[in-house]
Amino acid sequence: MIVCVCQRVSDREIARHARAGFGFDDIQLELGVATQCGRCEGCARDIVAQCNASHPVAAIQLASTILESRAWNSSPHSAAA
Repeated sequence: MIVCVCQRVSDREIARHARAGFGFDDIQLELGVATQCGRCEGCARDIVAQCNASHPVAAIQLASTILESRAWNSSPHSAAA
């Protein structure tokens, strides 16, 4: 879907840059998003935030930390198994 009509930038392009580690300001500079009329800025920022929040490496690291913690291993349910 085209997010920025003025610069013809799609949600996929924004997401690809966000997953590569670009922040909104970097994406704006690189792709020209929200540099003309500005109507797409909110949507573009939402896409960047969603990509940063759902970064798979962070989710894997958090899951392994939880599984390795003493609180997880010392629960009554794990002792019964």
